[in-house]
Amino acid sequence: MPAPAPRTSLSCDLIALDLDGTLLRPDGTVSPRSIDAIHAARAAGVDVIVCTGRGYVECRHVLEWINQTDAVIVAGGSITACGRTGQTIDRVPMHPSLVSRVVDILHAHAQAAMVLKDPSAAGYDYLVLGGVDEHPVDPVTSWWFEELGVTARFARTLEDDDHPEQTVRVGLCTDQHAAGPISRALLAELPDSAVLHDFPAVVGPRQGQSEPRRVNIVEVFDGRASKWNAIERLATERGIDPSRVAAIGDEVNDVSMIQGAGLGVAMANAVPSVVEVADRRTESNAEDGVANAIDRLLSGAW
Repeated sequence: MPAPAPRTSLSCDLIALDLDGTLLRPDGTVSPRSIDAIHAARAAGVDVIVCTGRGYVECRHVLEWINQTDAVIVAGGSITACGRTGQTIDRVPMHPSLVSRVVDILHAHAQAAMVLKDPSAAGYDYLVLGGVDEHPVDPVTSWWFEELGVTARFARTLEDDDHPEQTVRVGLCTDQHAAGPISRALLAELPDSAVLHDFPAVVGPRQGQSEPRRVNIVEVFDGRASKWNAIERLATERGIDPSRVAAIGDEVNDVSMIQGAGLGVAMANAVPSVVEVADRRTESNAEDGVANAIDRLLSGAW
């Protein structure tokens, strides 16, 4: 079967944008230049898709800033949703046995397990499992939930899970020094059919601390869940050849889309694993890197 014909005279028909460390500036806002660049891409006939590790409710305010009504890929590629309503279009659930194993390992490390649901089906975002010892939620998680209006149900064990088929991710937020041993324990015991990410978290105010805490997110998905797999499915449905996709990102959960896209762009602040697989580099998220990359795509420089 011949490849679909390009929809535009530009080098791409779809641009996939990460949020944290990419579209979002260090202060968590989107620059006017980046908003204008996104509008210019749409006006040129290019689809612009947000691809983020956040859940839908956690990025809803950003979608409003950029007037995103097209599809969004959230929760690290495990859910594709309508950008306007948040209604789930597609999801990649975790097998209950994988969920159970991850939860057991997190509880063995005295951590509460953050079980992310498909909110369209479950009616809430997270099932937080403290275990029989009632391990507490990290303060950064509590701040995040309150700041962004995340809905959570709290319980002890998976026996209290009324929606086991709706789980798309299990993870936690913890101090960086604790994240490493937890990640190693998970990697040692999880099957090849699972994927793990471990990366620095978006943190809130210091809250009276003399030094900001360094915390990491550790999360596990079904192996089919990745940003690139979700982008590729969406592009195929739209008749867009994957070689006509441009992706821009900075963190470990962006590697799949930077590597898979026809043109992968690393931010100047990107981690080495992203830089290694990227075709181009743009400026940092503090220097309008996304706007500059889109300008080059639209001008034909890339």
